[in-house]
Formats: sequence, C-alpha cells, structure tokens
Amino acid sequence: MSKPSNPKPEIHLSKDGSHTLYAPHLHQYYHNPNGAIAESRKIFFERSGADQRIAAGGELSIAEVGFGTGLNFLLLLSMVQKAGVQSPILFSSVEAYPIDPETAAGLNYPDLLQLENGREILSTIFSGLKDGLNTYEFGKVKLNLFIGTFHKMPTPEKGADFIFHDPFSPEKNPELWSREAFQKLKEMGKEDVVLATYGAASSARAAMAAAGWLVARAPGVLGKREMSIASPDEKKLEGFKRVNEQKLIERFYGG
Repeated sequence: MSKPSNPKPEIHLSKDGSHTLYAPHLHQYYHNPNGAIAESRKIFFERSGADQRIAAGGELSIAEVGFGTGLNFLLLLSMVQKAGVQSPILFSSVEAYPIDPETAAGLNYPDLLQLENGREILSTIFSGLKDGLNTYEFGKVKLNLFIGTFHKMPTPEKGADFIFHDPFSPEKNPELWSREAFQKLKEMGKEDVVLATYGAASSARAAMAAAGWLVARAPGVLGKREMSIASPDEKKLEGFKRVNEQKLIERFYGG
C-alpha cells in the first residue's frame, strides 16, 4: 500500500529567527511558531537534563519520536561540537513522512547553531533516505533514522538514556500518544530513562501512567503553561511536581 501524498510543508520564520515548517494537510506547525530552536532546546535538552549529560561526556543514547526537520539532532551535534565530546553517542529516530531534500536545504538551523558542516550534514541525511533503517556517522555521533511507522522502529542498542517524544499533537496523530506507544517507548529505555514531551494533556499523561511511567509536570516554554517529564525512576523526577498516576490510570481505564 503506497503512502498518501501530502502537500509539501511550507517554511515559516518563527519568532526567535529560526525556521519551522507548516503542514497544510494537518493545519499544524512542526515547532512552536514563537521559536523553533528555543522550544527544542528548552523542552528536550534542558528540561530533561540531556544537555548536562552531553556536556559531562561519556557514552549516551537518545531516542526520538518524530525526526521532522532534524532540528533536535542538529542541536545535539552543536552541543557535542561545542563541548568537545569524544565519547560515542547514538541518536535513534523515526519518521514516517520525511521532508524532501529541497525543503531541508532551505532551513537556517546550521547557520544559527554555527554548526560546522551543518548544511552538508542536512544534505547527507535527506538526500539518500530509503524506507527502513538509515545509518549515518558524524564524528562520534551515530544517527539511526528509521523511515516508516513507529511500531516498526527497532529498539536502540543498549537502551536509551533519554527519549524525545516529539510527534504531531494527539488530535492529529493519536496513535503516538497511546498507551501502546508509551509502552514501546518504555521498553526502548534503560531503567532510569527520562522522557520529555511538549504534551501536557491529562489524556496523554494518563496513557503514560497506564504504560508504567511515573509522570511529572514541568514548566512550559514560549507561551505554553506546562509540558511533561516521565521516567520509571522517581529520582529522575525530583524537582518536578508529580501527577497522581493512580488516579490517572483509573480515569484511563474508566474511559
């Protein structure tokens, strides 16, 4: 069965000067229009603590749901370059509908992040994608990018330390906010994995709790009141306000 043909996403300038894309068929931006780079840096790296782990060095594994424009991966490469990290890092991601090379070439992330060889990296990734697993190595950073549906995404080697949950909203992509999706993500991670997502809906948090995650509220960014942080290890949620997982689970199974 062939993939549906969706309109080409449009490049838009967000308020921090970085690009985002607008998906006409979904009526949704890929990132917060108040700031694409600012949002990704805050939600996925700073709130999760991944930025500190990167700066400290050492082997690291990150899994992502929704490769999109590749912004989170480019942010990782930028942090690695600036910190001079020499330890191996694995970034595993999935994307069902990758953007075309022409759109990728128009994104201004490499310039704003001052990423060495950034444009060549974007071109390398998006120019040769095939269905299934695509593997690239940029210095010590390895990218495993799976082109296909999330339920077929392979589990990262040795398990993930961090999970960046970054799909379209529950209204547009409900299967990636389901209990089954969060169960698969939990299986992808180590025992102390930390999941970060912009989502703050009670239904999403209930699905996480029903899948066995401990869940906490975290301050939102760029006009959004809250986001969510989750982990099987309660120590990883210290400093955040925990939700009542049992009550959410009861509501989840009670419909």
